Amino acid sequence: MTKIHNLGFPRIGARRELKFALESYWQGSSSRNTLKTLGQRLRQQHWQLQAGLDWVPVGDFSFYDQVLDMSFTLGNLPERVQQFHGDTLDNYFRVARGRSAQPANDSAACCSAVAAGEMTKWFDTNYHYIVPEFNATTTFSLDASRLLQQLAEAKAQGVAAKPVIIGPVTYLWLGKAKDNTDKLALLSKLLPVYIELLQTLANAGVEWVQIDEPILVTELNAVWQNACRTAYQQLSDSPVKLLLTTYFGQLAENLSLAVNLPVAGLHIDAINGQNDIEALMAEWPVDKVLSLGVINGRNIWKSDLTTLLDSLEPIAQQLGDRLWLAPSCSLLHVPVDLDSEQKVDAEIKSWLAFAKQKLGELRILATALNQGRDAVKAELESNHAAIESRRHSTRVNNPAVKSALNNITPEMAQRNSPYADRAVKQAAWLKLPRFPTTTIGSFPQTAEIRLARSQFKSGKLDAASYKEAMRGEIAHCVREQEALGLDVFVHGEAERNDMVEYFGEQLDGYAFSQFGWVQSYGSRCVKPPILFGDISRPQPMTVEWIRYAQSLTDKPMKGMLTGPVTILNWSFVRDDQPRSVTCKQLALAIREEVQDLEKAGIGVIQIDEAALREGLPLRKSKWQAYLDWAVESFRITTGGVADETQIHTHMCYSEFNDIIAAIADMDADVITIETSRSDMELLDAFEHFHYPNAIGPGVYDIHSPNIPSEEDIVILMRKAAERIPVEQLWVNPDCGLKTRQWHEVIPALTNMVAAAKTLRSTLGQNIQ
Repeated sequence: MTKIHNLGFPRIGARRELKFALESYWQGSSSRNTLKTLGQRLRQQHWQLQAGLDWVPVGDFSFYDQVLDMSFTLGNLPERVQQFHGDTLDNYFRVARGRSAQPANDSAACCSAVAAGEMTKWFDTNYHYIVPEFNATTTFSLDASRLLQQLAEAKAQGVAAKPVIIGPVTYLWLGKAKDNTDKLALLSKLLPVYIELLQTLANAGVEWVQIDEPILVTELNAVWQNACRTAYQQLSDSPVKLLLTTYFGQLAENLSLAVNLPVAGLHIDAINGQNDIEALMAEWPVDKVLSLGVINGRNIWKSDLTTLLDSLEPIAQQLGDRLWLAPSCSLLHVPVDLDSEQKVDAEIKSWLAFAKQKLGELRILATALNQGRDAVKAELESNHAAIESRRHSTRVNNPAVKSALNNITPEMAQRNSPYADRAVKQAAWLKLPRFPTTTIGSFPQTAEIRLARSQFKSGKLDAASYKEAMRGEIAHCVREQEALGLDVFVHGEAERNDMVEYFGEQLDGYAFSQFGWVQSYGSRCVKPPILFGDISRPQPMTVEWIRYAQSLTDKPMKGMLTGPVTILNWSFVRDDQPRSVTCKQLALAIREEVQDLEKAGIGVIQIDEAALREGLPLRKSKWQAYLDWAVESFRITTGGVADETQIHTHMCYSEFNDIIAAIADMDADVITIETSRSDMELLDAFEHFHYPNAIGPGVYDIHSPNIPSEEDIVILMRKAAERIPVEQLWVNPDCGLKTRQWHEVIPALTNMVAAAKTLRSTLGQNIQ
C-alpha cells in the first residue's frame, strides 16, 4: 500500500492570523499567552486539514523561521542575546528582528534592542531565513521543548506525527562563521546534540523523523560530501527511523551518496529532480522507503494526475508499501485553501490547487494506486478536463505578444553610450552632491492608506475620491522628503499594494487571488499574482502618479518600477513554456513603461530586480544560461532611453558576491543593495572586482524597528569607501519603507542625511 505524507504546511493561517497576532504582540497590544494560544490553534487547524495522511509533519510551525527554530533547538544563540533572561520567545524575536515586544507592564529588558540576525533567501525561493552564526567558541546544547510541546499537542489530537528538523550538514552549510572558522570543524560538536535530540524524540514515542538536507541538490565538493557520510554514519544508531529529505532540485552527482547513506528512507523532489528517478530505481536498496515529491509544492497549478499515475504505477508495483508520495517540498510556498477564493475567474480557478487541494491530489493518487483508478474515476475525469481546458484555452496564448517577442533585436538591450559617458551627462543636470541620498521607493503604508485602498476595491470609495486620497499621501511624502533634505525623491508608492501585484493587475495575462498569501519572512506576507498567459501592457501603469509627484518638487523624482525578473520570480508562473520566454514578454511590457516615463519628463527611473539572485539555479553549471536571459531581460527594459536618463536598480537580501560580474553587465547607472544586516560583508566582492557604476550600500535595516544612529551609518559607509571609490557611493536604506512607521522612518532618515553630510565633509567635496 502506497503511503502519503506531507513535508510542511503553511503556518500563517488562511486569513494571515499569525501575521496579525505577531504584529499585535510586538506592538504591545496583546500578551505573549495570546500569541502562543493562537499558535496552538493554528497547529490544530492545520493538522485537521492534513487528516487522512499516513504521516503528518510536526515542528514545521514557526513563529518566525524554521532555521531560527533549529538554532534555538540546538542552543546556538548569538552572544549578544545570551545575557537576556525571561521567556525564550522574547530572545527568539530579538535575534529575528532586533527586539521583541514592548508591553507597558513588562520589564525594560524585554524590549532591549540588539543587532538582528542576518537574513537571506532560502535556497532559490522568496522565503527568508535567519542565518545561524558560528565562531571558534560556538557550543551546542539541546532544547527540545518546542518540538516536545508540539508533539504532545499532536498526540492529543490523534495525529500520526512525523517531526521535521533541519539536518546537521545543511544547518552548518546555511550558517556563517563570523571569525572565518571552518564551519565543518563544528560538526563533531553538533552531532552529539542531534543524537540526543533523536533519542529524546524516540522517548516521546516517535517512529519517523523527517531530517531535511536540501544541500544534497547543490554541487557539493568532496569535503561536504564526506561530512554527509560522517554525520549519518554517527546518526545511524538512532532509535527512530530517518527520512532523509531533499527538495528544490535533482540529486545528480549526489545520487549515489544519498542512496547509500544509512537512513531508513529518502525523499526526492520528483518535479525538479524528475531525471533522477530512473537512476534512483536502478540503485534502490530493498530495505528502504522511497518518497517521491510528485505534487509541486512551489506553484499553484493542478497536477496532471493521469500522467502521474502512468509513471507511478510501475514504481508502486515494484516497491509496494516502500513507496511514499508527498509534495515536492514544504507547502510553505503556496497559499492555504483555494476554497476561500470567491472572486477568481471560474475557468482559471479550475486550473489551480493551493495547499489543501494539493493534499487532496495526493489522496486521489494513493487511492488510485492502492484500489485502482476506478475507485477515483470521477476525480480523475474532472482533473483531466481541467488540464485540457488550460492547455487549449485561447486566453493563454496571444499571437501579437509572440510576434513582438520574435522581433527582439540585440540593439534593444543596449544603452546608447558607455556608463562613463552617461555619468557625465547625468551629473550635469542632476547636480548631486557627493554621497547623494535617496530611498528605495516605498514609504509607510499607513492605516489610512490601507483603508482607502480597501474602500476603493469594495466600491465604498469612488475613483475620484481614491485618486484624491492617494495624491494627498504622495504630497505628504514629498513634503517629508523636502524637510529631511534628501537629494533624489520618490513618490512613496501609496497607491501600490505590492511591488509585483500592482503591476500584474495592470498587465494582460495575469489573474489575482483574494487570500493567496504566502510567508516571505516573519509577519511579512506576499500575495503572488498568477501569471497564466502571454503578457502585454494595455496602457501606462505609473506615469500619472509619478508625473504628479514630480510637479510638487524641483528635486529629481524617481519613477518606480519592478523589473521583469522580479515580477517573474515573485509570481506564480505558468509552467507551459520556458521561464525565459515569459520573462522577455515582461521585459517588453516594462520597456514600454520606461519609455513613457521618460517622455513624461522623468529623468531618474528605478527598475527593481530584488529577485535576480533568487532565480539563480542551485547548480553553478546552470547559472550562466539563467544569467544570460535574466540580464538580457533587464537590459531590454532600459535599452531605449537617452544617456541623460539615470537608471537605478535595487537588490535586497541576496548573496550576490559570486555573480557580481553579471550584475555589472546589467549596466544600471546606480544599484542599491542590502548591506546593513551583513555589516557590509556583501561588499567583499568589490575588493577584487572593479564595479564600474554607482552603488548605494544600504545603511538602514528596514526589517528591524531599531533606528540606526548617525555614527552607525558613518561607520558602515566608511567600510564601503574602503572598497568602492567615494565618487561612486550613494547613501540609502537597504529596502523600501512600507513596513515601517513614520515615527521610525523620520529619525532614521534624519540620521542618514546627517551621516551623508558628515561623509561629505570628511571624505570629499561636492561634485558640481
